[in-house]
Amino acid sequence: MYRHSGSPGSPSRLLIAVIAVILAAASALAGCVGPLGSPDGKAPGKAAAPRKPNIIFVLTDDLSWDLVEHMPRVQAMRRAGTTFGNFFVADSLCCTSRATMFTGRYPHNTGVRTNFPPDGGYGVFKARGGEQSSYAPALRAAGYRTGLMGKYLNGYQPDDAQGGPRPYVPPGWDEWHVAGNGYQEYGYNLNENGKLVHYGNRPQDYLTDVLAEKSVRFLQQASADRKPFFLQVSTFAPHGPFVAAPRHARAFPNLRAPRPPSFNEADNSDKPSWLRARPRLRAPGIARIDAGFRDRVRMVQSVDEMIGRLQQTLAATGRDRDTYLVFGSDNGFHLGQYRLAGGKMTAFDTDVQVPYVVTGPGVPAGRGEGAFAQNTDLLPTFLELAGAAVPRGTDGRSLVPFLRGENPSGWRNVALVEHVKPPPSPQDPDRQDSGPGAPPTYNALRTQRELYVEYVNGEREYYDLVRDPHALVNRAGALPPQRREELAGLLYALKQCAGTSCATAGRTR
Repeated sequence: MYRHSGSPGSPSRLLIAVIAVILAAASALAGCVGPLGSPDGKAPGKAAAPRKPNIIFVLTDDLSWDLVEHMPRVQAMRRAGTTFGNFFVADSLCCTSRATMFTGRYPHNTGVRTNFPPDGGYGVFKARGGEQSSYAPALRAAGYRTGLMGKYLNGYQPDDAQGGPRPYVPPGWDEWHVAGNGYQEYGYNLNENGKLVHYGNRPQDYLTDVLAEKSVRFLQQASADRKPFFLQVSTFAPHGPFVAAPRHARAFPNLRAPRPPSFNEADNSDKPSWLRARPRLRAPGIARIDAGFRDRVRMVQSVDEMIGRLQQTLAATGRDRDTYLVFGSDNGFHLGQYRLAGGKMTAFDTDVQVPYVVTGPGVPAGRGEGAFAQNTDLLPTFLELAGAAVPRGTDGRSLVPFLRGENPSGWRNVALVEHVKPPPSPQDPDRQDSGPGAPPTYNALRTQRELYVEYVNGEREYYDLVRDPHALVNRAGALPPQRREELAGLLYALKQCAGTSCATAGRTR
């Protein structure tokens, strides 16, 4: 039997050394190209594709900035991520704002101007191709599993079969658990993937909690799937009639609505006629405002708890590190400011400046971003995160550079707000803002320093927000003619813009 001598120069020892070098090189090469048998399981010569991130979008209804301080999990999100402090909606009205979110287009381009036909609502959105141009079909085409839980658009009925045998589910959504009228939080129907399911008045039927449970289930199922996911949870909270979950119904017993300088404004003689006619609030009205604020704070406790459940589920399934969590609102809400009881639809910051907070991979922690963002920017943001092409007709721009800590050049420094006064309707959940004392149709500009409003009846408002941050003194009558012409020209350009021209028009000195 042959035995090797074991000497350093022996052929067998040399052969073993050569084989070891070859194996080491092969192992190093495997980490680069991923041959068969490598952990990624790819065919020889094919690099592993980078994993697309997951996205969760928690969209609340009428949630104003003054509620955020009472939401500890949202406050934690602010510490862990980036807060867009200058995020403005293009119209503080539910259906109009959401149509803009879904399509990335201003209301003058979506054609959705109110909550109901003929100027708006779900029917107009669908008839004008809004469902096909929303981000859901594009995300699904990019390989995402998509889900919508909760509220869709005003006028959508969960039992509408659209001529088919089952309740209708719009294109692009893999999971669909959507109500039509869930404002009472009880006694509603959900279209659950084409099946109509009724929920009653038991404590466990509280809508925000039902949406939380369904969202957790979606995440658990999606975690076992190799596909990335996009989940939108659209609560009806804290929209009126302000029904809190039973466990929160007695919380915050001594809380009062905030009293900024604009609260029950002492002198409104400089305001436009619709607002000038408002009398000062009396003690009973202020008491109702305080009660309403307490109920709104109580309502958002369930939303805040839902966010905690989503975060816990992501961590438990190992998806927390590759998931962006976006929290925001479709509108703001005034409650006592400028002598106004509860409502929205004005051009004041109370109504159009809304919270948006983002956490996720690479998002700077504890950053307050001051750049002007609008709800036109959500579609391009979601599509860029998903690696999908942004349609050329999109009016907004992606916020992804800010999520990477960058400051893109040529960013807008003007926000457009355009509002059509809706006709009174008993079906409108926002009918308190469409009566005789509601603001007439207007278009407005919000810059870093100014608020400028043009009403259809010819009246104007102008506030110097540097000297007057609470917009108490209307200086439209004293505005220099040159500046008035500049603002009027800029507003005209923005309310006519489409696609890339919106980005150009939104930049001014």
